[in-house]
Amino acid sequence: MATRFLPLLALLLGACSTGGPQRPQDSVTEASESAAATAAATQEAAPTLLAAAQPATSVDVAPYQPLEAPDLWQRMRDNFSLPDQDNARIAVQRNWYVKHPKYMQRVTERSRRYAWHIQRELERRGMPAEIALLPIVESAYDPFAYSHGRAAGLWQFIPATGKRFGLKQDWWYDGRRDVVDSTRAALDYLQYLHKRFKGDWLLALAAYNSGEGTVLKAQRRNRKRGKATDFWTLKLPKETRAYVPKLIALKQMVNTPDSYGITLETLPDLPYFEIIDTGAQIDLAVAADLAGMELDALYRLNPGYNQWATAPKGPHRLLVPVEKADNFRRALAQLPPQQRIHWVRHKVKTGQTLSHIAGKYHTTVDALKAANNLRGTSIRAGKHLMVPVASQGQNSYQLSAQQRLSSKQNRTRKGHKTRHIVGNGDTFWDLSRQYKVSVRKLASWNGMAPGDTLRVGQKLVVWTKQPSRNSYHPGAQVRPIHYTVRRGDSLSRISSRFKVSVTDLRKWNTLPRGRYLQPGQKLKLYVDVTQQAGT
Repeated sequence: MATRFLPLLALLLGACSTGGPQRPQDSVTEASESAAATAAATQEAAPTLLAAAQPATSVDVAPYQPLEAPDLWQRMRDNFSLPDQDNARIAVQRNWYVKHPKYMQRVTERSRRYAWHIQRELERRGMPAEIALLPIVESAYDPFAYSHGRAAGLWQFIPATGKRFGLKQDWWYDGRRDVVDSTRAALDYLQYLHKRFKGDWLLALAAYNSGEGTVLKAQRRNRKRGKATDFWTLKLPKETRAYVPKLIALKQMVNTPDSYGITLETLPDLPYFEIIDTGAQIDLAVAADLAGMELDALYRLNPGYNQWATAPKGPHRLLVPVEKADNFRRALAQLPPQQRIHWVRHKVKTGQTLSHIAGKYHTTVDALKAANNLRGTSIRAGKHLMVPVASQGQNSYQLSAQQRLSSKQNRTRKGHKTRHIVGNGDTFWDLSRQYKVSVRKLASWNGMAPGDTLRVGQKLVVWTKQPSRNSYHPGAQVRPIHYTVRRGDSLSRISSRFKVSVTDLRKWNTLPRGRYLQPGQKLKLYVDVTQQAGT
């Protein structure tokens, strides 16, 4: 009888020591509960079985240890493949990171949303896992990061390079900030550079930062002098000389954090989001309600969308947290298409153009044309247009491009706020001298780079130490109007009537000095409607 129970006894004792079979796809909670239940059942059954199985032996059962979630840091370590090396340039960067543990905590927290996707794409392409740390160097893992050199997003693409690698950029959408599109483009670019520099990843990384032309020129210079052409011997820009050492320093710290006295917060080795096809444009506030999440949280997963809705012409997709994806799909399928975007019926007034109407409703001329089946831009007073509008006030969309810019202006403001309407021939250089501010600050206040082109009629924000005589007061509501010159009108009379300067009138309408106004002549003005009589 005793021999009959020995196989069963061995099986039960094995279950006690292992905590039951482990299933990789189970959650930690499910696995823990399953193991605990198995252990409890075994403890109840064991006395009876042991009594029947003579002679009994003492067995030490190890205490149950709950399963831990897999760690993405460890997955990266397992796939690190850049050469191990150390030198003074790397040590300088490593020491900075070690002395700023809160910085590492911040970037780790931001990376939770995006790092798993990036690591998976690297593995799929067979690329070094160290590249998953590159967004720390580039943007501190902030998809809304924007540099004075016009670089944007996690991977800091400038407009030209973004377009070169297929990143769409328009009023509605900027692919440089889109997590999926920008990651695809960045890895495409890095693979191209890796091949261009004959398999040398350090040179490829340097070229990603400063441009392949810069690295090639440095190599030619070294060859002429009989020197080596590897990264460490090239004379490169200061930023680039620190760029690669920063990445290697991060790799070393992630690889052996205990060696440097740092603690890395665990990054779950699990997908954070799912990519869901929406099929058409959708208001982001509506989408957030369907997903049961905060609007800001949805923006942080979909930072490529500049405005209050996804782009009319695509991409038609949203990234949604994994735990909310199924509910979002069901809710989206039940929502009638006409309720994805709110609409208003606008009656065209005399003097209005499609651009005026688009600006009023925070949309574009193309969107108005598509919604109303218009081939051209001509519209008639008295006709009605269907206009797509946000379901909530603009202030609700705090991470839209307009609201981010407004917030940045408030954080960096100094002195008095001036609104400048760009006239013909205006440049950042001219305006910086006019308002006695730096070109860089002027561009930054308006979410631009110093080299960007200004458009006639564009509204710029300027902060000055003293109020400008041409400035609009805080709270001004500036609107473009079209004015027909009457007999007896002069620039001085018109400027006095609408409370604008003669200088601005000349700029807005390219009027040279010495030329008189003619009755019937059309002028364009940008006026503060709150300061007009009878408004």
